[in-house]
Amino acid sequence: MTRPDRAVLHDTSGREVPRDTPTGVDLERAIAHQVRALRLASGLSVGDMAAKVGISKAMLSKIENAQTSCSLSTLARLAAGLDVPVTSLFRGADAHREAVFTKSGQGAEIVGRGTRAGHHYELLGALRGQHQRLEPVLVTLTDASDVFPLFQHPGTELLYMLEGEMLYGHGDSEYRLTAGDSLLLDGEGVHGPNELVSLPIRFLAVTAYPDNHQR
Repeated sequence: MTRPDRAVLHDTSGREVPRDTPTGVDLERAIAHQVRALRLASGLSVGDMAAKVGISKAMLSKIENAQTSCSLSTLARLAAGLDVPVTSLFRGADAHREAVFTKSGQGAEIVGRGTRAGHHYELLGALRGQHQRLEPVLVTLTDASDVFPLFQHPGTELLYMLEGEMLYGHGDSEYRLTAGDSLLLDGEGVHGPNELVSLPIRFLAVTAYPDNHQR
């Protein structure tokens, strides 16, 4: 029985084809995006790029606007001119791209180690990429307590101060953070607030966990 979320189509030979299989239009759009992005990153104009790969400016313009299908030879020329593998020109054509939207104040509250009166942790979403899991948390500290939880975990963490002032420790170092400051740290080093200087304190903590890490 066919699942509703995996509806299938049939090709000309009658074989089943998943509905999310890339179409010719998908491929053209992916190639258009990649060629343009790679050309701009290389600092080449349309004319320079066209001359480099041996096609007309009009043809390159059509490719970058997804208005034509590239032959294999043209794809090979483009890849050589951009100094990338041919497969990189198809990047994104067959991938479902996820996004997580969280309305203000509607993130999931995290209750666990380190949660105490005056310490509020709001998970703003989580997204697993190819090699890591990205997890942003909005932290609000409102209680002038003297004891703070310390954290240690695999991955890399970015702190961005939104409000207030605090002394934040990482390993043997200490940093004074105020609104607009950021701290990028190795999560394996023991870290956490040492002193809350000016309350309330709000900061965004974004952690990139390795793909094999289970939180």
